[in-house]
Amino acid sequence: MVVWHWFNLLVLAAWLNAGLWLLALAFTWRGLRQQKLLPAPPPNSVNAPLISLLVPARNEATRVLRASLASMLAQDYSNLELIAVNDRSTDETGDILRTIAIDDHRLQALDGTATPVNWLGKPHAMAQAVAAARGEWLLATDADMIFAPHAVHTVVSYALANNYDAVTLLPKVVCGSFWERIFLPVFGWSMLVAMPVNRVNDPKRKESVGVGGFFLIRREALEKVGGYAAVRAEVAEDLRLGALLKESGARLRLEYGADLISTRMQTNLRDLWEGFTKNMFAGMQFKLWPTLGGSLSIFLFAVLPLFVAVVGLFIENVRPLSVPCGVVWLLQIAIFALINSRCEVPMRYALTMPLGFAMFDAVLLNSAWRILTRRGVTWKGRNIYGADGVRPPR
Repeated sequence: MVVWHWFNLLVLAAWLNAGLWLLALAFTWRGLRQQKLLPAPPPNSVNAPLISLLVPARNEATRVLRASLASMLAQDYSNLELIAVNDRSTDETGDILRTIAIDDHRLQALDGTATPVNWLGKPHAMAQAVAAARGEWLLATDADMIFAPHAVHTVVSYALANNYDAVTLLPKVVCGSFWERIFLPVFGWSMLVAMPVNRVNDPKRKESVGVGGFFLIRREALEKVGGYAAVRAEVAEDLRLGALLKESGARLRLEYGADLISTRMQTNLRDLWEGFTKNMFAGMQFKLWPTLGGSLSIFLFAVLPLFVAVVGLFIENVRPLSVPCGVVWLLQIAIFALINSRCEVPMRYALTMPLGFAMFDAVLLNSAWRILTRRGVTWKGRNIYGADGVRPPR
């Protein structure tokens, strides 16, 4: 009787989990509806303040650096300067920047200086770019972003018309390989759930986001929070900068910009693992117990149900759990059919979401383990938060 009692509780818990996923489906549908494209501005709608577009570039020679800079220089916005910092690259990135700068004088190519003590490389590169910039508005971006010709004009018009201090965009993320299609929709969905657009854009709520691929900031607002020196030890400097801006009272706005910017973040499993290991524990604010709790929840609520549903097909005693656990999987498929349609990922990959959640969990735990044990995380040839380097800020 005791065993039966506990098994009934497990069945009830499985149905409650299915109910949570049903709510998640409704939340996902609502969240995606809130992600609306910005309207195109009318011609000559901006008083054209100088925009300084800031691009840190480290070891980008074999990726899309040329195409990225070309898209930035092809903007239909007239008053634009582009400052690219070669962040101590060990490849031909610096040569590429200097060659493009010769052909187009709107690009200023800087060779980054050695990273000071207690700084990480990217915040230091951004600080150097800000120091060289002349604009009253600063547009932080990455060297793998592709801009639509009207991107800057659209966002600057939007910011000025609504008196925002900062506008950051969610880009279109191109998913070309198997593991990109498995993992990135799960990551995108987690951001949608954790930081819904309506909450980020509500000045009364604490939720905030900064997307480093497109982060337009009024210089005055950036200086008020201490500039990039305030995030000098942050591996996810964009997220922290968004939080600091909102805490300071700046009017921060998150918008959906899939028609304005696009990127392919990583192209294979190794780069996905390395790149997200760098950021995941930082996204949990370097807090161990919330990380462990979140990891356990992902396993129990998102990964385990499909396994239990399959086992129940062959073991009669487990069969009562198969139905609610199977329902969980069907609801995951429905949720990621919505997400994948937005990401232009083939619908069949919605079937694989438990694998995507398992990978998400593994990357999260690996990120926490490497940072807490001071082994550090590796990105573009640098060891971050290792035993002899900068310590995590919190």
